[in-house]
Amino acid sequence: MLIEILKSKIHRCIVTEANLNYVGSCTIDEDLIDAANLIEFEKIQVVNTNNGERLETYVIKGKRGSGVICMNGPAARKVMVGDTVVIMSYTTMDFEEAKKFKPALVFPKDGNKL
Repeated sequence: MLIEILKSKIHRCIVTEANLNYVGSCTIDEDLIDAANLIEFEKIQVVNTNNGERLETYVIKGKRGSGVICMNGPAARKVMVGDTVVIMSYTTMDFEEAKKFKPALVFPKDGNKL
């Protein structure tokens, strides 16, 4: 049996930009991408703790060390700069394998730094 479980989580980072006139996606500091075991173009879920919005998009690499969290395209309408969001990705795996799996959990400090 296969189940879907949490693979990666960046918990309570701060939105630094919202760019409505971009094709789409979420730009994330490359340091955070690496720490959370994400890859560019990976599907993510973004949950806004300020307004309860939940959306799906994909990862775009942002400048390493910049602390950038930028919601692009239509997703920019779901956030405001300064909002706190949780970014998650999931994976599908065998039930027994999933019991032993540990997701990558990242808890950024001020400025979305590690």
